[in-house]
Amino acid sequence: MAIDNQTTKVITGKVRLSYTHIFEPQSIDGGDEKYSTAILIPKTDKETLRKIKAAVDAAKELGKSKWGGKIPANCKTPLRDGDEERPDDEAYAGHYFLNATSKNKPGIAKPVGKGTDGKTKFQEITDSTEVYSGCYAKVSLNFFPFDAKGNRGVAVGLNNVVKVQDGEFLGGRSSVNEEFADEDFDIDMDGDEEDFLN
Repeated sequence: MAIDNQTTKVITGKVRLSYTHIFEPQSIDGGDEKYSTAILIPKTDKETLRKIKAAVDAAKELGKSKWGGKIPANCKTPLRDGDEERPDDEAYAGHYFLNATSKNKPGIAKPVGKGTDGKTKFQEITDSTEVYSGCYAKVSLNFFPFDAKGNRGVAVGLNNVVKVQDGEFLGGRSSVNEEFADEDFDIDMDGDEEDFLN
């Protein structure tokens, strides 16, 4: 089984997260609560797209045992074209996208340098405001076959998320810094913080 798991696993290049619910599970359309995020993959990232296609193909092969020995003609695949399916959303322009979910909370971290062994060291992210819709990450995914109520295809499991860069918030939310940078606040900036109760 380890061989199959390797062929269906993908670690992406730098992608952008959207509709991100990775700290608390959410119910989508009244279904089971799951951790989830949409992943926007630049169309220029040929290597990540190649790995995803190979993993989808491997998952289809695994699915034959569930699907009566053959890949169905209407087999659903997870990768979608942002230019075609989200023409009014500029964040999706020039990207493919897919949705990844997990019943278990994914690992969430950021790189903090190299260890003496030359390998990257990571720090867990526990602040839910640090990873959001619009930031950039590298993501570990697993592609697997499903057969649910007559729908057959390949779905995407969410394993781990490593944040690599901040980005503009998606979904209409702006940051505190953006919204209030030009506002005047009647505060003493000398560091002499008085007790506001006095």
